[in-house]
Amino acid sequence: MYEKIKKNDRGFTLVELLVAMVVTSIVLTAISTLAFALSSANKSTGDFRRTQTQVRLTTLRIQELIRNCNLICSASDNDIAVWRSDDNCDNKINIGEVVFIECGSGNDHLRLYTFPSEDVSEIEPGSIGAFSTNWWSLYSSNEETVELLPECANVSFRFDTLPPNSRFVNITFDIAENNTVRKYQINAALRSQKGNLLDESGCIISDDD
Repeated sequence: MYEKIKKNDRGFTLVELLVAMVVTSIVLTAISTLAFALSSANKSTGDFRRTQTQVRLTTLRIQELIRNCNLICSASDNDIAVWRSDDNCDNKINIGEVVFIECGSGNDHLRLYTFPSEDVSEIEPGSIGAFSTNWWSLYSSNEETVELLPECANVSFRFDTLPPNSRFVNITFDIAENNTVRKYQINAALRSQKGNLLDESGCIISDDD
């Protein structure tokens, strides 16, 4: 009886323990790898959805701005100046009615710059320069920034004809998604272009004319 109990109660051998440790290690490694893969996939999916949402919102914001604006005043390699609306119905461009669509010197983002609506200094389309030159500081001491796409690349502005006679705007840009660069574009046409307010030199026609 004593010998039988001793035989059944013996522990695991060293080989059995080593085999168990190896199997456990393999299982844990497989679980960790799967968890990492799932986490990466979820992050990639989340980043993709977030980017797509930003692109959709940016597209809607810019299309709405251009469709309802009075005039594409000017453009450079890095921005577009838009006469948003004639708030005080004076048929004049006031600095508070101007919006810039800007991509920076690196063409690597899209943002809007606006000026306080109470700033009513009159400006001529021909005096509007690139936002980065700070020409607007002569008419307004403050600007407000709206970030649309904080990270993109190769932003480009195209028109059917050069401002201030443009009626159609095309904006293209690239975004890197999951190690793949995708090209996007935003197309918008002015519903009502107030080119009739400009004389041959591109200046706003005065009431006396």
